[in-house]
Amino acid sequence: MSVRQQQAELEELQAALRVAYDLAFDQEPPAGEQAEVLVDALRRALVAAQALSDGPGETGCREHPRGAVDPLHGDKQDPLPPGWGRCLLCNDRRRRAAGRRRR
Repeated sequence: MSVRQQQAELEELQAALRVAYDLAFDQEPPAGEQAEVLVDALRRALVAAQALSDGPGETGCREHPRGAVDPLHGDKQDPLPPGWGRCLLCNDRRRRAAGRRRR
């Protein structure tokens, strides 16, 4: 997740918690439509908090943090070229580009 995405998730979390706080601590207990708005705000806050807690993906790739890990990553018999990461999608793109240059 990029810094910009993290900031957006944090802002969504804060906004949702403000709404939930305002409704939960009002003079009257939330009922009807207000109770539905409270539930929606709490769901939005939970989703935003979960997005923040996910941290960097398994690939460590900025473009494909949840992408597949290249099965050759860490392979001692068939190592990846220097500078290549764990992301299968990026490594495949590099392989195809290298194949086009050889032609």
